[in-house]
Amino acid sequence: MANGDESDQIRELQARLRRLKLMSVAPTGFYGSKTTAAVRAYQSGHGLPATGSVDEATWKSIEGAGKKPTEEELRPPTTNEVDAPDPRCMHGRVMCISKESRTLAWMIDGKIVSTMDVRFGSENTPTREGEFQVEWKAKDWVSTIYHTPMPYSMFFSEGQAVHYSSDFAARGYAGASHGCVNVRDKGKLSSLFDQVQVGDKVVVYW
Repeated sequence: MANGDESDQIRELQARLRRLKLMSVAPTGFYGSKTTAAVRAYQSGHGLPATGSVDEATWKSIEGAGKKPTEEELRPPTTNEVDAPDPRCMHGRVMCISKESRTLAWMIDGKIVSTMDVRFGSENTPTREGEFQVEWKAKDWVSTIYHTPMPYSMFFSEGQAVHYSSDFAARGYAGASHGCVNVRDKGKLSSLFDQVQVGDKVVVYW
């Protein structure tokens, strides 16, 4: 397992590292910079080559450090810790969306105003990464393709939007969107929807 990989085994790895107090963010299944740093810290403390990648020796050592994670540890219901903002988020009014920590931070002039958990599209319908802007908003939108409700939609890229998802609220990270950025806290998103203006920046990044 190494930086850039994504799998259920990585989710288990992250849960084990979190239990060992080497990671603070909830497991995502994606091997990014936080996982690399946590693995490197574990390796340094256990006489293993500090590569930041998981070979067989590292995995066996981590497995031996504790029992198999529970389902709640693998997919905790608690709010995710916000990732360090992308540099593009530090100026103006921005929805700063991290795929690694699965969070949306509403930022104004470099300061975080509010945060919320998000989920993204699947491998077949990925959420686009990059810098965009809010093109239009619709409080009570229904998908014209999938015919599902998309409350508090803020569209930023060719049909992809930030919106509330009852499926995300019910199933958590067991599901995925069709490319949109799903939010599960309806109250937080309702407040955000009232604040965000057409033309505000949207940054989606790893």
